[in-house]
Amino acid sequence: VTLSEGARAGTGRELGMLDSLLSLGGLVLLRDSVEWEGRSLLKALIKKSALCGEQVHILGCEVSEEEFREGFDSDINNRLVYHDFFRDPLNWSKTEEALPGGPLGALRAICKRTDPGPVTIALDSLSWLLLHLPCTTLCQALHAVSHQDSCPGDSSPVGKVSVLGLLHEELHGPGPVGALSSLAQTEVTLGGTKGQASAHILCRRPRQRPTDQTQWFSILPDFSLDLQEGPSVESQPCSDPHIPPVSKNARARTRKCSLGSGQRGEHKSCRGWGWGQGF
Repeated sequence: VTLSEGARAGTGRELGMLDSLLSLGGLVLLRDSVEWEGRSLLKALIKKSALCGEQVHILGCEVSEEEFREGFDSDINNRLVYHDFFRDPLNWSKTEEALPGGPLGALRAICKRTDPGPVTIALDSLSWLLLHLPCTTLCQALHAVSHQDSCPGDSSPVGKVSVLGLLHEELHGPGPVGALSSLAQTEVTLGGTKGQASAHILCRRPRQRPTDQTQWFSILPDFSLDLQEGPSVESQPCSDPHIPPVSKNARARTRKCSLGSGQRGEHKSCRGWGWGQGF
């Protein structure tokens, strides 16, 4: 992680929050959109894991292996174990190197590994898996692989497991997104303004209230993270991360509406943010 000039002061807390994406283990949900793509951040986190000496497994379903590896240097590429489900996802060619059971078979194989060291599993993407597998089946597999003590017959020492799942949120309804959200230890929702990308990070730690923070960043050509100066947002307890913040103007409109005559049909413009809108 590198720091731009404007972000060098006072970034210890921010770096800790960013590092928590991998340090906590479990499922890290990367929620992107058409406007703000998340594969670059996924690759930046993969690079960070590889440089830390972790085992890194990639389940590639959405782009070719060549495209995914593009931009990594040879040292990083040599550390990645790539499971290619893009070229022949249903194994119609009946190749011997294909893992039985497809992507979920690969997840189960990683779950049964004997090496006790830390491992990072990148799913590119969760959206592809959701479109080809039942949501309950996928959630059960994710829970098992991100909680190694849930794997039957695995008595070997267990290292930390981080699962990085790229989710194209606009492709799915609230049900599947909510189910995956409930499994995640960390959620990263990508956004931004005026061409500058931001990541809203929500962390759930055991026996603690969730905390959230917004980090401004850019991705360098070699997939290093460059922290940017942005609006100061303090880490704070978060009761419901899916309720959008309400601006002062919106609160004023809502108050004006509630103080109105109470007759139906009046103040239709006071309905508030999001009414009648959809994707």
